[in-house]
Amino acid sequence: MSIQSLIEADRKHLIHPVINYRAHEARGVTVLESADGAFLRDANGNELLDAFSGLWCVNVGYGQQSIVKVAAEQMARLPYATGYFHFGSAPAIELAEKLVALSPASLQHVYFTLGGSDAVDSALRFITHYFNATGRPTKKHIIALERGYHGSSAVGSGLTALPVFHRNFDVPLPNQHHIPSPYAYRNTFPDDAALIAASVAALEAKVAALGAENVAAFFCEPIQGSGGVIVPPAGWLKAMRETCRKLDILFVADEVITGFGRTGPLFACEAENVEPDLMTVAKGLTSGYAPMGAVLMSDAVYQGIADGDPVASVGHGHTYSAHPVSAAIGLEVMRLYHEGGLLANGLANGPRFAQGLDALLAHPLVGDSRHRGLLGALELVADKNTKQGFDASLKLPDRIAAAAYKNRLVFRAFGDNILGFAPALSYTASEFDLLFERLEKTLDDVLAEPEVRAALRVKSGVAA
Repeated sequence: MSIQSLIEADRKHLIHPVINYRAHEARGVTVLESADGAFLRDANGNELLDAFSGLWCVNVGYGQQSIVKVAAEQMARLPYATGYFHFGSAPAIELAEKLVALSPASLQHVYFTLGGSDAVDSALRFITHYFNATGRPTKKHIIALERGYHGSSAVGSGLTALPVFHRNFDVPLPNQHHIPSPYAYRNTFPDDAALIAASVAALEAKVAALGAENVAAFFCEPIQGSGGVIVPPAGWLKAMRETCRKLDILFVADEVITGFGRTGPLFACEAENVEPDLMTVAKGLTSGYAPMGAVLMSDAVYQGIADGDPVASVGHGHTYSAHPVSAAIGLEVMRLYHEGGLLANGLANGPRFAQGLDALLAHPLVGDSRHRGLLGALELVADKNTKQGFDASLKLPDRIAAAAYKNRLVFRAFGDNILGFAPALSYTASEFDLLFERLEKTLDDVLAEPEVRAALRVKSGVAA
């Protein structure tokens, strides 16, 4: 099909995630055609530097031929194997064993899903089953963070705390609750200790209000991704985990974005020696080369479910759970992280990434820079002193995205004037140089637009 035919067919038939349908019909699709390393190519031949790893997921970079090879070999040997009826496949069993070996010590069992949303949904079902099976059926309430993202399944979308995922979907559900995000830039705490103490107090107060006998679990991302890359201070994750233990509620770490080297170590929990009761992963598990996610479960939760009824089946499953091709890809991705040196490369380049983002604090549009490992954000403000943002009517994210594309750069421009970055662990020094060169030009180009200059001048007193 010609490019124009593809655009028309897309407009008529393909439903895209998280967009305004009418706006997409008017704009038309950007057709991506190929990719290699850190670069994407669209159907018009434009080469784009991907600074977002697809959707926080292509951690190993594009075009890794060893992944293509193992996928093809597995498809030729055994393209599908059900996990029902006591069947299984070697790649899935080996990947589960490897994940247990590499994850926090508390996690001893693995249930495979197709991605992050159904990993969260599965975790919620397992939690419900666990408390029912262990004679605590009143423990049904779930607490999460404001600005958190836990997928867009029918239930998980209620734990997500972003308005677009709630509007017209009748969530959050009555048993889903949120406490304030550890959002340092938008708070007035005197230091990190005060912010951590406030989060602990908020969780304790919410549990007290609901009754500890009614609360099942607390879900959190070690770093909030789609909520604006909110990076809590060191010690926050550990404090929240210990608070859950004290309150007798389960602690669930959602590492769908932060897992597999994105923040430095293989899992963000490692940085503070946090051992969750459950952990959800996806994205970097297969580096986006095939759909796969997982719920990692503690032995205590597993045994509670298993002993709940020694005869009846646990009625939860997916046709594609533990898919052998995805699992084979996952094993090769794990090899590339470790034996292939990609985890080490990501760690080595973390300071360069941080330096590049922090240098842009000098730019007139930038109010905050935050990052950990190769996960980071810039927050744009009209007034650096008051931290006042730009009015939504200016549509600054759309302007940023358009300017970035012209400069052959791809990243995430969130709706609240936050720019998100997640470069692949395979990035080279020269690619980081190119990223920040193109990013600074993008910010300069948007600043040069009269409407943006006017908004900055009126709100901050900066002369045009």
